[in-house]
Amino acid sequence: MARGFESKSVESQQAEVFERGTRERESPQEIERRAKRESLEMSRRRVEGELKAARSDVHRTALENALRFLDEELGKL
Repeated sequence: MARGFESKSVESQQAEVFERGTRERESPQEIERRAKRESLEMSRRRVEGELKAARSDVHRTALENALRFLDEELGKL
């Protein structure tokens, strides 16, 4: 299982490098914005996963608040 995940990760990284090579040059601001969006999206997926497994109401509430915050930040981009 880990091996399949690893090879998919490598494949996606290679595809990403290829895409970057074929795109026009991005400004530093665009690169920063894209990196921030990707980071926020990753955080959102992690929080969603934790929310599905949350058993404590307090923890669930904290995760829901985190999701709202991440959604607001994504909305600003």
